[in-house]
Amino acid sequence: MTDTPLLLRQDEDGVATLTLNRPQSRNSLSQGMLRTLLETFEALADDASVRVVVLAGAGPAFCAGHDLKELRAAEYGRAYTEALFADCARVMQAIVHLPKPVIARVHGIATAAGCQLVASCDLAVAAEDSRFATPGVNIGLFCSTPMVALSRNVGHKAAMQMLLTGDLIDAPTALRFGLINEIVPAQDLVSATRTLAVKIASKSPLTLAVGKEAFYRQAELPLAEAYAYTAKVMVDNLEARDAREGIDAFLDKRAPVWCGR
Repeated sequence: MTDTPLLLRQDEDGVATLTLNRPQSRNSLSQGMLRTLLETFEALADDASVRVVVLAGAGPAFCAGHDLKELRAAEYGRAYTEALFADCARVMQAIVHLPKPVIARVHGIATAAGCQLVASCDLAVAAEDSRFATPGVNIGLFCSTPMVALSRNVGHKAAMQMLLTGDLIDAPTALRFGLINEIVPAQDLVSATRTLAVKIASKSPLTLAVGKEAFYRQAELPLAEAYAYTAKVMVDNLEARDAREGIDAFLDKRAPVWCGR
């Protein structure tokens, strides 16, 4: 046992940076890590001081996926594995449902459930040397749960290529597939991600929350229903104080002052 925290948190300028802190195991997602992440995302949902979340990894990698040593030690007991994958699913959905944008800051490898984390985040900035894979097929364990997030981020053929081969793909390929937004030199990763996070954090927190929820909800609807739903969202959004302030500020050629309502 150790007193070293599984997750580090640093808040600055409306941005909460969460750092997976199991560098000795490439930040693998133990059950303890998953539950700590879930508790943290639940707390962040109600934290008005935070407008954007950055998810990063300590040490040489972003995240290598599930902790296979922990899985082996548990002797693959069904009750344990059911709880583990349920916890993982809750974490990934907590990222999507969090009313604040989440940016993955990726370096090293992001594999299996680590790649799932990247795909679950709203945005991803990656170092030039980062690599991505869903390699479960190589050890007889198809990456079925990572497939859910991956297939919602990249084209079907790209997703199937990653899932069926298990091969590592480089950052340019991940960018071409649509898994990440930007590639930067390794030495610029922290500053580039922070610049993006602070820029987003300068927007109305209400507008960010409304927009993120609407984005994911409309994506699952048929076209006509999506337009009907988003039209209502816009009508409701126009009644918010921040929308009125933003329009007035634009017309007055001044910076808006957000109140979050």
